[in-house]
Amino acid sequence: MCGIVGYIGKQKALPILMEGLRRESYRGYDSSGIVVLDNGKPVCVKAVGKLENLEKKLQGNQLDGSVGVGHVRWSTHGGVTEENAHPHSDCQGNIFLVHNGIIENYKELKDKLISEGHKFVSETDTETIIHLIEKFFKGNLEKAVREALPLLKGTYGLAVIARDDPQKIVVARLSSPLLVGLGDNEYLVASDPAAIIAHTKKVIYLDDGEIVTLTPDNFFIQDANQNHVEKTVNEIDWNIEEAQKGGYSHFMLKEIIEQPESITNTLRGKLIAESGSAKLGGLELVQEKLKEVERFNIVACGTAYYASLVGRYMLEEYAGIPCEADFASEFRYRKFILTKKTASLFISQSGETADTLAALAEVKRKGGLTLSIVNVVGSSVARETDAGVYNHAGPEIGVASTKAFTSQLAILALLTLFLGRQREMSLVTGQRIVKEISRIPELSRKVLENNGKIKELAEKYKNFDNFLFLGRKYNYPVALEGALKLKEISYIHAEGCGAGEMKHGPIALIDEKFPTVAICPLDSVYEKMVSNIEEIRARKGPVIAIATEGDKDIEKIADDVIYIPKTLEMLTPILSVIPLQLFAYHMAVLNGKDPDYPRNLAKSCTVE
Repeated sequence: MCGIVGYIGKQKALPILMEGLRRESYRGYDSSGIVVLDNGKPVCVKAVGKLENLEKKLQGNQLDGSVGVGHVRWSTHGGVTEENAHPHSDCQGNIFLVHNGIIENYKELKDKLISEGHKFVSETDTETIIHLIEKFFKGNLEKAVREALPLLKGTYGLAVIARDDPQKIVVARLSSPLLVGLGDNEYLVASDPAAIIAHTKKVIYLDDGEIVTLTPDNFFIQDANQNHVEKTVNEIDWNIEEAQKGGYSHFMLKEIIEQPESITNTLRGKLIAESGSAKLGGLELVQEKLKEVERFNIVACGTAYYASLVGRYMLEEYAGIPCEADFASEFRYRKFILTKKTASLFISQSGETADTLAALAEVKRKGGLTLSIVNVVGSSVARETDAGVYNHAGPEIGVASTKAFTSQLAILALLTLFLGRQREMSLVTGQRIVKEISRIPELSRKVLENNGKIKELAEKYKNFDNFLFLGRKYNYPVALEGALKLKEISYIHAEGCGAGEMKHGPIALIDEKFPTVAICPLDSVYEKMVSNIEEIRARKGPVIAIATEGDKDIEKIADDVIYIPKTLEMLTPILSVIPLQLFAYHMAVLNGKDPDYPRNLAKSCTVE
C-alpha cells in the first residue's frame, strides 16, 4: 500500500526516484508523483493510473536536481485524481510532502487551518500535514515538522523537502514502515527495501516516533523527545536479481514456479533427522518459556490467516496445544484470554501489516509472550516480537501471496515439530515428520509439472462466473485460500467453504453453471469429501478435484482431476494449494487481467 522513495546526494535525483517507484509499484497504487529541487526550484509532476503515465509527462524534463521525493498512492481519502496524488505542497509552493498512513483527526485540523487562511486543493487527509508544517515553518524544516507531528492522530510515514531549506529531507515514522539507505555520499529513504537495493544494501529501519534529517553529507536521528538515537545498520539479504521476473511473464507465475526453491530455503538447516526435531534459532531465547506454554493464539490477516488455520490443526493434533486462530483486525476488539502460559504468534509476509501490528501492541501491553513468522528481515513485526522465525523465501513481489503462504505452512510444520518434541511427541513420529518435510520441495516440483494441464482447465472454465471451493480439516483453509486467489486476480466470484457446511446453505447455489473445486486427498476425511462431491453431482454441478496420485476412483465422480503426490496429512496443504494458485493465475491471464496488479488491492496493508 502506497510507496515512498526519496534521494539526497550527488547524483541526479529523478532517475533514482523513478526507478524506486517502479520497484515499489507492486505494492498497489492508482496514482503517482515526484518533486525535485532543480536549481533551488521545486518541480512537481503527478499523474493518475500506471506509472508509465508519469513517465510520459516527465519526458523532455531535464532535471538536474539532487534532492527529491516520490510516491505511488493507493487512495484512501479522496478519489483518483492528480489533485489527490502526492506529493502535496503548501500554499506558498515551498514545502512538499509524501505520506503513507491515515490522519484520523484531519477534519478538525483542516477546519482550523482553513479558518487561519490556508488554501486546500485536495480531498486528502495528507494535505492537512503539509499545511501544519507550513504553519510552523520559520526557515528550519525539521523544527517545523517536529512541531506539527504531535498534533496528528493516526499513522504516518512521511518525507518532506522545502525550497527555503533545500539541502535536507526530513523523514518521520509512526506505525507506517520507513527505512533509510546508506549509500556512498548519498542517502535514500523508502517504505520498501526493493526501492533502494540497486543503490545500497545498507539500511536503517526506523521505529515509531523517530525523526530523521538527511543532508548530502550526513544524517541524524532523534526520538520524540529530541534525544539522539543510535541505530543498527542492517544488510539486505537478497539482491536485485531476485526481484526481477527472470523471463517469466508475471511475478506471480515466477513466484509460484520457484516454490520448491523457496521452501528449500525456508527449511535449510532447521531439520534434525536423528532426534526427529527442528532447530529454530530465532526461538532459542524463549525456548524454556515455550515449554511452559499451554495455549497458542495465532493472529494474522488474509492469506497469512489461512496459514494460521492450518497451523491450528497442526499444533493441536501433533503438539497437543490448544490453539485459536484470529483475524488480526478482530482480535484486539474482543476480550481475548491471555495467561502467563499463553503464547501469541503473529504471521505476516511483509511484517508491516497495520492490523497485525495493532494486535501485537495490545498483546505486548498485557505482558504476553509474542512470536512471529515474517518474510522481511528487519520489519516492524519482527522487531517488536520477543522471538520469531524468518521465512527466507526471498522477496515476494506479486500482490497475491503464493510462495510466502507455502513457506508459512512449512514454518508452522517446523514449529509443531519443535513444540511437539518438547512435549509428548514420540521420536518415531518426529522422525517421520522430518522425513516427509524434507521431501516437500521435490513433491512440490512434481505438482508444478501439472501446469500445462491446469492451464487447459482454466481455458475450459474461464467463462464461468462463480466457483465453490470445498475442503475439510487441513484442506478447509486451502479451500478458503483457493477461493481468495481466484477472487483477487481474476475478479471471478468464488466462495470457500468447509465441505461439511455446504449442505447448510451454499449447496443452494449449485447447478450446471456453478463449478466446485473439491480438495480431496487420501486422508482421514476422504470418504466424507467423496460424499460431498456426490451431493454436488446429484445437482449437476461440475467438479474439479484435487486428489492423491493413484486414486482412480475419484475420476468416476469428478469432471476433472489434478493429482498431487502422497504425503502426511498435515503437509498436504503445501501441495494442494499449488494447483489452485496456478488455476487462479491462468484464469486471470486468459480473461485479460494482470495478476501482478489486481485492482483495489495492495501488497502491504499499512493502514487499518
